[in-house]
Amino acid sequence: MTQPTDRPTTLRDRLRALPVLGEDRPGLDPGRAPEDPVELFVAWLEDAIDAGVRAPHAATLSTADAGGRVDARTLLLQDVGPDGWVFATRADSPKGRALAQNPNAALTFLWPERARQVRVRGAAVPLGPRASAADVLARSDPSRATALAGPQSAPLPSAAAYREAWDAALERVRGEPDLVLDVWTAYALEATSVEFWASSPSHGQVRLRYDAARTGPRWSRELLWP
Repeated sequence: MTQPTDRPTTLRDRLRALPVLGEDRPGLDPGRAPEDPVELFVAWLEDAIDAGVRAPHAATLSTADAGGRVDARTLLLQDVGPDGWVFATRADSPKGRALAQNPNAALTFLWPERARQVRVRGAAVPLGPRASAADVLARSDPSRATALAGPQSAPLPSAAAYREAWDAALERVRGEPDLVLDVWTAYALEATSVEFWASSPSHGQVRLRYDAARTGPRWSRELLWP
């Protein structure tokens, strides 16, 4: 005899039944938002860190090449400040090549436990050899070995070939602690638009967008319909 169950029977039902947002949702009060979106972003990022959100610095980088082909991948934010939102990759990777063809890009941060999302749009600008070297030298030996082992996203003949290359790269990195990969590049996303979204039980959904102004104050702000 079949036992009754409350479990959804189809994938669609299972997806609709999944919890999406955390219980502790601080929301967003537009009236108390600072003039500079970097200040608000840093406050939200630190809030996510303090709340124990896993990998709060993870973001989706979206790019489009010269032919308009769109791509997206997850990476880790390295810093944010006057230069913009900083990340790094090999310049000969798919994202590096896309940015060379079309610097316009977007970063999306999602902290579902806090019911918050941030979208940053603008041009990704290389920060130069010194910043790029500092970024790669600050990474762990395994991370540096991964960057050095081979051309990112190129066809790989076998898992064994990767392991052999990675082991050799790790040995080289440990033997040459100042080794810098020439194609490793730090970029700053110079924001022209930063949008904050939050959901809370008391205020519902709130969207606040900062746009870089051409004249007058650096940023203008406006609310958007959720």
